Amino acid sequence: MAGSGAENESGIVSAALLVIGDEILSGRTKDKNIGYIAEYLTDIGIDLKEVRVVPDEEPEIVAAVNALRARYTYLFTTGGIGPTHDDITADCVAKAFGVPIGYDPRAMKIMTDRVAQTGGVMNEARMRMTRIPAGAELVLNKISAAPGFWLGNVIVMAGVPHIMQAMLEYVTPQLKTGARMLSESVRADCREGDIGTELGAIAKAHPDVVIGSYPFMDEKVGGNTYVVVRSRDAQKLAAAKAAVETMLERVKAELAAGKV
Repeated sequence: MAGSGAENESGIVSAALLVIGDEILSGRTKDKNIGYIAEYLTDIGIDLKEVRVVPDEEPEIVAAVNALRARYTYLFTTGGIGPTHDDITADCVAKAFGVPIGYDPRAMKIMTDRVAQTGGVMNEARMRMTRIPAGAELVLNKISAAPGFWLGNVIVMAGVPHIMQAMLEYVTPQLKTGARMLSESVRADCREGDIGTELGAIAKAHPDVVIGSYPFMDEKVGGNTYVVVRSRDAQKLAAAKAAVETMLERVKAELAAGKV
């Protein structure tokens, strides 16, 4: 199923992530999905452009779904599709699309078979996990069996990290992807403040390359910096990296001579 949200004219495939759950906002649960999803999507050629975290409140979820699905190629959501009363993501997505929601025969069979295998009972709580908006495709997972779903360009996944990862792997073959973002990292061996102006000049001279600086504490020399250069074009990436390396050698020489 192809994405149907807004797409960049350059052919870049974009995505947003909507994290749903009071437990994330309260700090009770520490999110482990954002970094994983960001890295995963980058590796397959999808740019994660925005992340939002909203509570288990219908107006907030519906508004965020409608805003983000219109802006990006894909909207991924995590959380709120379990068996409890506050798992309302499926209902909210249905409301955002203006479609009915009900017990899905495909999901019911999956859950019934799973319960039979595990010796559980197909009670009301488990039945909640078979409610799927009309027109949605199921997103299967090999861990818990309880499905997520894909409606329009919105892909609804579990919040439990290993289950979410299984769902993400399941949908990957169906995702539209673009050229991968290439990345190179250069250890500056000087402080971020020593090279800020120079990096700005290089970034201006290489407009098709994204250049970022990331300070860290080095056990031997104290304040230090990594410069990360990113581009979809290998030649432009190499040219910008070379410019950064040349600049660093010059700045370090000037620092050693006491000229800076």
